[in-house]
Amino acid sequence: MPLSQKPMRYGHTEGHTDVCFDDIGSCIVTCGSDGDVRIWESLDDNDPKSINVGEKAYSFALKNGRLITAVSNNTVQIHTFPEGAPDGILTRFTMNANHVVFSADGSKVAAGSSDFLVKIVEVTDSSQQKTFRGHDAPVLSVSLDPKNTFLASASCDGSVRVWKISEQSCEANWPLLQKCNDVVNAKTICRHAWQPKTGKLLAVPVEKVVKLYRRETWDHQLDLLDKFVTMPFNVVAWSPCGQYLAAGSVGGWIVIWNVDTQECLERVKHDKNYTICDLAWHPKGGQIAYTDMEGNLGLLENVCDVDGKKSNCKASAPGVKDYDELFDEDDSEDFLNRDLVTGDGGSKAARNDEDEDDDDLMMASGRPRNRGAIIEDDENSLDTGYLKANSALDKEEQEDDQESLAPLLPLSSTQRPFYDGPVPTPQQKPFQPGSTPVHLTHRFMVWNSIGIIRCYNDEQDNAIDVEFHDTAIHHAMHLPNSLNHTMADLSSEAILLACESTEELASKLHCIHFNSWDSNKEWTVDMLQNEEIEAVCLGQGWAACATSTLLLRLFTNGGVQKDIFSLPGPVVSMAGHGDQLLVAFHKGTGFEGDQCLGVQLLELGRTKRQILHGDPLPLSRKSYLTWLGFSAEGTPCYADSEGAVRMLNRGLGNTWTPVCDTREHCKGKSDHYWIVGIHENPQQLRCIPCKGARFPPTLPRPAVAVLPFKLPFCQTATDKGQMEEQFWRSVLFHRYLDYLSQNGYEHDESVKSQATQEQQSLLMKMFALSCTLEREFRCMELAELMTQNARSLAIKYASRSRKLNLAQRLSELAAERAAELAAAEEHGMQEEEKEEEEDFRNHLNAGYSSTPTEWGQARIRNLQRQQSMETYEEEEEKEEEEGTSEVTKPRPPPVSEKVSTPKSVTKAAVVSSSQKRVNPFKVSSSQKDQLVQLANIIDNISKQGKKNSMPNSRVAPNKKSPVIKPLVPKPKSKQAAAAAFFQPRTPSTEKKNIDERGGKAEAPPPEPPQTPTESSDNKRPKTGFQMWLEENRSCIGADNPHFEETEIIKEGMSRFRNLSAEERMVWTEKAKGKEAGDSSEGKKRKRLEGVNSDGQESQGKKSKEDTSSVTKPSSVEQSAIAKLSAFAFKGR
Repeated sequence: MPLSQKPMRYGHTEGHTDVCFDDIGSCIVTCGSDGDVRIWESLDDNDPKSINVGEKAYSFALKNGRLITAVSNNTVQIHTFPEGAPDGILTRFTMNANHVVFSADGSKVAAGSSDFLVKIVEVTDSSQQKTFRGHDAPVLSVSLDPKNTFLASASCDGSVRVWKISEQSCEANWPLLQKCNDVVNAKTICRHAWQPKTGKLLAVPVEKVVKLYRRETWDHQLDLLDKFVTMPFNVVAWSPCGQYLAAGSVGGWIVIWNVDTQECLERVKHDKNYTICDLAWHPKGGQIAYTDMEGNLGLLENVCDVDGKKSNCKASAPGVKDYDELFDEDDSEDFLNRDLVTGDGGSKAARNDEDEDDDDLMMASGRPRNRGAIIEDDENSLDTGYLKANSALDKEEQEDDQESLAPLLPLSSTQRPFYDGPVPTPQQKPFQPGSTPVHLTHRFMVWNSIGIIRCYNDEQDNAIDVEFHDTAIHHAMHLPNSLNHTMADLSSEAILLACESTEELASKLHCIHFNSWDSNKEWTVDMLQNEEIEAVCLGQGWAACATSTLLLRLFTNGGVQKDIFSLPGPVVSMAGHGDQLLVAFHKGTGFEGDQCLGVQLLELGRTKRQILHGDPLPLSRKSYLTWLGFSAEGTPCYADSEGAVRMLNRGLGNTWTPVCDTREHCKGKSDHYWIVGIHENPQQLRCIPCKGARFPPTLPRPAVAVLPFKLPFCQTATDKGQMEEQFWRSVLFHRYLDYLSQNGYEHDESVKSQATQEQQSLLMKMFALSCTLEREFRCMELAELMTQNARSLAIKYASRSRKLNLAQRLSELAAERAAELAAAEEHGMQEEEKEEEEDFRNHLNAGYSSTPTEWGQARIRNLQRQQSMETYEEEEEKEEEEGTSEVTKPRPPPVSEKVSTPKSVTKAAVVSSSQKRVNPFKVSSSQKDQLVQLANIIDNISKQGKKNSMPNSRVAPNKKSPVIKPLVPKPKSKQAAAAAFFQPRTPSTEKKNIDERGGKAEAPPPEPPQTPTESSDNKRPKTGFQMWLEENRSCIGADNPHFEETEIIKEGMSRFRNLSAEERMVWTEKAKGKEAGDSSEGKKRKRLEGVNSDGQESQGKKSKEDTSSVTKPSSVEQSAIAKLSAFAFKGR
């Protein structure tokens, strides 16, 4: 039948369009610049299936159910066919890939890009890549040899190269094309192709001819051309049999040749003379699908009448060749043995008639005839070998027919597999959190909350760049990578690098301690022989590395070797934060795609302890670990390949709770999120979205996205489920505050109070919802989680809702909890007193011998401390009252002077009176020192109390950041009290001054002394501003209740200046006494008398308290010391 050309139809938008058939030829597949891949059941299909692979697609290839596309995000990605489900990224370039092709067996993919590189990638393992460098311009097209030995590529630099794949070397280089600087400016795209099956010839379209080059010799074999074609050829395609070659031109011509005869068999012109950009033969021949630069699709049918021409070729072959070529076999060859031993050799020869030129003369059975058999054969003779061969062939055919009809028999015991159970899962290789694969030339070595470390390893440079998010920590750094470091970690103190061993060098650990104050900031440690570093991490003041010998080595930041211990299994990953070290390792062998991992959590502070003792690390089904680390607040977290993020729940026995599923936020199946950091306050999961890949490229710099956390609670679409999820998420994400407080770290109390308020609000909402739904038992369960204040509100709500039974039960619950709370507080106070007494006695034992007199004196000192604390609290309350009434009155002297002065005097008197007899214990000097030390303690307490009593501390919230940077333990109150008891003694001059002041305090004056402000007010006349301020002070205080005295005066000065000149003159005259009225004088006199009376009363109270504070401890001390002295005298 003659060739028929079907009318073209619209396929894609304007631009380059590729086309091919599927493996069996059941459909046509096209890919256009609109980013869609369409599957056409036929050319008349009006509703083709469409698969979106990206914003723009440059090329695609189809083989074995895998669809490979080169898209606009500089990646080559895989989709399943015909489903179109994304299956990951095969490789990526720094610029877009222009052409991709499959190998003949579908195991490899070759791709050429605009960054001058050509890559060959294994489809099943994308880490197995080979890169070919040599082109000086963007690559136009690539093609793979059917035997996977050679690779051909064409470039805008005008050259067509042939590469040997195994050696990655250039075998041939032909300058055939016109040079240009980009693909869009190229005259042709030069889609060359290898001859199928054998790869003997390479067809390259060059200008108006198609050049054919012979394999291995790379000699120019012949040219195919047509006189009707006036524009350059753009693309070529071989027929499946390898006998015909089709070419499409820029001018719209499609020409088909017989390669053996160089005869032009068909010639077709495009309707609108558009450029032919791709051609594809049907797998069985007879059809050619083609596309043009406008996105249209066309089809040629009955091409070359393939079936008829094949039969004609076989029939006419003997007449073309010489007769002697039929007898080119070796005469000494044993025909009988060859036929009997290699029974199917003839059929192979029949199948490979294109490769063997001497196998054209065939017998009916399909076996070549021997020269001897032809010569000796006559009409009366029979060849026994020929008969045996035919009988053997007939027997084989009969057996084949019987096997096709007979049922399948079970396998014998020797043929059965030995093991038919679960398949073990290959163990995951070690990795660094926040790093990309090592085989990439440009990769991230680490990306965390401190900064980014990039590694560049190409022909131009092999270096490491370090960038800090906060430049206040350190400036950016550029480091040479001569040792080929592959692992890195970054903290606010140091940079840790590690490299693998070579034949000459051992595996090395290199640290750059940029936080060091000396000039030598770097150190290096060599591992032992046959020991490889597999993971590294940094903490606060320490560094760690895990090795292949199942050892974990600890170092200080300065390079001192510390602890070393064995790991239970091969390490997978490590992370550090503060004093915490988190290690994930292989605990066993997983099955059916699951990994069997364990985790250890250690604290490396002053008190070293192990929190997690190799507990199993939960992972999603058939997943592996992808990230391991800590939140910014110090809580261990990790993520797996299925997108599940889990956090350690310290309040539930150190279990792991899933807090986020990143797959819910992915748009495509092959999209992923690459985690870089986790924050608990605010609740943020910081990660990088990766479209069609599991990790981001280094260039352009990826943008960081923030994902919310969400616990996988049920029925989150309802109000009840949402509030439950919010409540328990708030509880989980604020447990780090309890951990910090228990371990003595600083934290913000306002954050805890705010979280408690939020949680109680959610509980009240759930309580109200349960009351509405008549779920009273559920209300009781919620009330058990509430605080006392929230429980009181719940009782009121239940009463107003007429839930009397519920209100009664809530009242009983509140009373029960209040009793428990009171008992717990009482027990806690008792325990605290015991601990303080024991702690105090232990400190006494540290400096003195343990004697009965000292134990008795300790009890007296405790009484003195208690009395002094009570006196201090009363004076503080009165001082605050006086400060509110008398604004201009200055602050009183420190509390230490008021408390320590009378005690020191009294104590000295008592001790002097007890010196009549010779006391062998002689504790008088220690008593003086301890009283002075007690005064120091009270002084410290008074300072803290004054700081806490400031208005700013009551009104303004604490503005510290919730992120602990760095974690600094705060001293405990017991330690501070004990340290204050053993401070150095005060000088003798200070003691004299104290005694003098104490003597004055013992004789209280009959009249209270006037403060300096009062005496100055009596001597100096008041100004107009002072009089105005006294009148308007209450107004200013009402407008600004949080103002201090100085701020009130400043505000008054500003308001006084704003008065008119006449008003200011009036107040000045009032101050001078010229225009002072009787009413104003009376009011002023009463105010002054009230102030004086208040001052006198307060002074009187103070004097009484001072005398009482002096007399109280004296009686106790005299009696106690008298008893102790008598005891000491008797013991003597």
